[in-house]
Amino acid sequence: MYWDRSPLKYAKNVKTPILILHSENDYRVPLEQAEQWFRALKYYGAPAEIVMFPRENHNLTRTGEPKHLVESMNWQLYWFDQYLKGNLNAVPPDMK
Repeated sequence: MYWDRSPLKYAKNVKTPILILHSENDYRVPLEQAEQWFRALKYYGAPAEIVMFPRENHNLTRTGEPKHLVESMNWQLYWFDQYLKGNLNAVPPDMK
């Protein structure tokens, strides 16, 4: 029953680019789950990226450190630029 409801079971069907923004101290969704999801997506060839934020919890977008809020937004803008606008020259924030 658990396997049938697990996103991992369906990772092979994913074609949509996935950006995973995850907090290291998220106790609602353990870091291992984000890592498993990312690895499954990559294994099956889905475009995926994972970014981890140190010292943050599940409420990153509401209570996160200001620099992490900016970094999170920059990753989202990069992802939209690349996959919604089709900018093949988009540069990830960690490469600027």
